[in-house]
This record gives sequence, C-alpha cells and structure tokens, in this order.
Amino acid sequence: MSTHIHTETKRCLQCKTAPCESGCPVNTPIKEAIRLAKENKLYEAGELLFNNNPLSVITGLICPHEDFCEGHCVFNAKNNSINIGAIEHYISEYYINKISFEPKIDKTKKVAIVGSGPAGLTVAIILARKGYDITIFESHDKIGGILRFGIPEFRLPKKIIDRYQELLFQLGVKIRPNTIVGPVISINDLFRDNYKAVFIATGVWRPRKLDVEGESLGNVFYAIDYLRNPENHHLGERVSVIGGGNVALDVARTAIRKGAKEVVLFYRRSEKDMPSSQHEIDYAKMDGVQFEFYRAPKKITDSCVYFIKTQVDSDNNLIEIPGTEICYDADSVIISVSQKPQRNIVDSLESNDQIKLNKFGLITIDNTGKTSMEGVFASGDVVSGAKTVVEAVASAKIAANTIDEYVKSQE
Repeated sequence: MSTHIHTETKRCLQCKTAPCESGCPVNTPIKEAIRLAKENKLYEAGELLFNNNPLSVITGLICPHEDFCEGHCVFNAKNNSINIGAIEHYISEYYINKISFEPKIDKTKKVAIVGSGPAGLTVAIILARKGYDITIFESHDKIGGILRFGIPEFRLPKKIIDRYQELLFQLGVKIRPNTIVGPVISINDLFRDNYKAVFIATGVWRPRKLDVEGESLGNVFYAIDYLRNPENHHLGERVSVIGGGNVALDVARTAIRKGAKEVVLFYRRSEKDMPSSQHEIDYAKMDGVQFEFYRAPKKITDSCVYFIKTQVDSDNNLIEIPGTEICYDADSVIISVSQKPQRNIVDSLESNDQIKLNKFGLITIDNTGKTSMEGVFASGDVVSGAKTVVEAVASAKIAANTIDEYVKSQE
C-alpha cells in the first residue's frame, strides 16, 4: 500500500455514526472498507465497495468528494478531510483487477439496456450477477457513454472502462455497439423478442444552443461533441469556452492539453455562482485556464466573440448593462451550456404519450424507476438531467431492484 493511502487510512477515526457515509448518495461503507484495508484485507474491502457500488473505482476518481463524503468528514471543519476518494479508488482498482466472473444466465429472463453510461453499466452488472440475460444497446462504437466520451483521459483513463467491458463479457452480457434504439429497432420490437423489461439510460447528448448570431460558423463547436474526440478538432491558439459547469472546465483543460496557447472561460455570473465544483475550478486555474465573469455572449464571428457585461439586481436576477459590449479575440469557440436528451426512443413509439416526458424533455419516472410504459424503466441523466456519476449509480440501483421485482412478478 502506498505511503499516502496508508497514512490516510490511519487518520480515520472510525466514527460511530460515520457522517462520510450518510453524506454519500450511495452510502459507501467507507468506514468498514478502511478498517479492512488497515487489516491488510484489501480484497475484502474492494468486494464490499463493489457490491455497494459497481463503479466505485470510477467514483473514487471523479466524484465531487468535497460535496459528499469528504465534505461530511469530521475533519472537514478544519479543512483537513481524509482523502476518501483516493482510498476508495485504490481499494477498488485493486479489486476489479483481481476479480473474475462466471456467467449464470437464465435465458428466459432477458432484459434490454439502452445506453452503457453509469446507469446502464450499474444495472447491467447488478442484474447479470443475478442471472439475467442482458443485452446492452450502445449508440457509440464502444461502451461507457459519458464516462468514455464525455470525461477526459486525464481525469478518467479509458483502460478502466475497457476493464468493465471485460467484466461484462465474463458475466455473459451481450453488447450491440453502433445501435440506436428507435429509428430501426423499437421498444415494441424488444418486447416482441421476449425481453421481459427495458431499461433506458441514454443520457443527455443533445447540446443546448445559445441562439446567438454566428453559432453555425465553422469555428464554433459544442462541448459534448468536442469531448467525444478532441483530436478531430482544429481549434487554433486562442479558444473561448462559454459555460460554467464541470463539462466546460473539462473542455478548457483538454484544449490546453491539446496545444491551445490561450483558453478563456466566460461565465455570465460570478465564480461562486458557477455550477462546477470549486475543486475543478482550482485545477483549471492551475492548468492555465483564464476566467472572465459577468459576461454574456451576444454574437460570434470568425475571429472573435462579442460579450456584454452583466450584473445581478437586488433579487439576484441577471441583467445586461447596455453599451458594454466587448469583442474578445478567438480562433475557436466551444459552447458548453448543458445538454438535453435525444428523442429517438420516444419518437419511435406509436403514441408519444406511452413514455411521458417532463417540460425539459426528460423521461418521467416514479420513485422506483418505472416509466409510464409497462415494462419500461429509466434512470440516470435521461431522467434527472446532467448529474454526477455517483447520483446516476444511486438511482440505477433502485431501478435494478425494481426490474428484478417486476420480472419475478411476471413469472
């Protein structure tokens, strides 16, 4: 065990109520895992974490721990929280590289999973270990969804996602890449072919527009498209990033690593109002990303972006200040103002009210993961909008249990 991790585990007080666990969306049993690790039972500690959260090796890396477990650590009052994320990742990486599975498939219990991001992977692993015959339908050429195509390599190495594919194959899970459910294969086709349930976890891959002049120019890109394959984009030396979430920061930091000389992130409010975590903001600054606050985009040209200064009134409403437009030079512009879901599945149904959507186009479910269509379940970003990976895992665990109960009731 590395000195750093060993030191961190020794700092744990083994609190009786373990506020770090209650502060985690999936109630990670970190107290017990640390105890086992200190007893040199690393495999058992990893098994404990994996059984609670199949993606623990991933959440250990990319979770905003300062908002969850570490933010609730008793040492947080002194800004000296135990590095729980590093401990979780260390233990979990050891475990997933040691385990192997033997398939135990019941061919009469077929479940279709549409999408292989955090929610899809979680449900696939949980149900496959229960003996379900799982088929994953993935629109990309490889599994992982946002984990592979939306999070940079420097934050989440692709080899980890590849390891999950190996584990899925060991469990007997079948994967159909480059397959979009909706245009060709419909949900009704899946039920015709004896799938007992369908789980939708397609994420949010449709970028939101700014609706400003110049948005269709050749030097303008959307963040979610850029992160899929940064190497395919020629950005030039000066890059403007518009947005304030973690995706915007990932884009800015990636552009720096891909050779951009100057990357400036523009946000319409203050730094403290940014939806991204302070941890990620600090890393972006360290990487050399510059920030301009209280700037709203008005127009994009081939060589610059026009921003107008903004301010907030007494009711915290954002207002633009007339006569303050400034043109910032930019070779390329990347827009990162959130995403929304595709409508392939819903639009393929005979009646659009078979799967109800809310006003944002997200799938509506009950508190168990059921949609309005019999036998169809959903969770993750396609339900909640863009959230953290650990929150997707938490909702997927509930849905997996609901699917299991549903299929058994049909038998």
